[in-house]
Amino acid sequence: MNRASQPSALPAELPVTDRTRHRRLRAQGSLARADLEAILDAGFVCHLGVVVDGHPMVVPTVYGRDDTHLFLHGSVAGRSLAAAPKAPVCVTVTHVDGLVLARSVFEHGVNYRSAMIHGVPRTVIDPDEKLRGLRLLTEHATPGQWDYARRPSRKELAATTLLALSLAEASVKTAVGPPEDGDGPDAALGIWAGTLPLTATWGAPVADPLLPAGIEPPPHITGRGGTRQG
Repeated sequence: MNRASQPSALPAELPVTDRTRHRRLRAQGSLARADLEAILDAGFVCHLGVVVDGHPMVVPTVYGRDDTHLFLHGSVAGRSLAAAPKAPVCVTVTHVDGLVLARSVFEHGVNYRSAMIHGVPRTVIDPDEKLRGLRLLTEHATPGQWDYARRPSRKELAATTLLALSLAEASVKTAVGPPEDGDGPDAALGIWAGTLPLTATWGAPVADPLLPAGIEPPPHITGRGGTRQG
């Protein structure tokens, strides 16, 4: 992912705050920063929750990270931050790994991995930092693409809103395993129970219809075909 180590690494254990405290299903929570990083590294789309013009809005967008910050496109949030520079936001990343199908509807559930990051983002203004953040974002989604495609021009950089959000305050939860009613009264019902896994894989590259003949996709793109995403 081409991440540069930061001089002040965050602690290995996530701090417990009023916003990150696990109040329900505490056994599914984790305070390990490594678990947070694994969830972030497994995806490339997050949901940014922000208040815009007095109204809540949740915006899906791509992201990248280094050791201490999440970098994400945020034109909508940027407009909000211009009016309220100290306004907090919430970013979530969720992976659904399957359905938990129990003997009773009450015991049904979802196996998942999720992360929630809280903080006050800042708009990245410095051109060098913005370029670095966009590289992290690009390489996070498609490793190898930054050095393959044309990089942003000054005009394109000026037209791009990039946010940096600290990874200092975050919450992690995961759920794994089979249904929990196998040793209860419903076990006598004779109903099938178990899990229905869900996986996503990358397909074969599809060329732009306007692409001239003879231009083949590079190995860093073709090599992802058939591999698992997340």
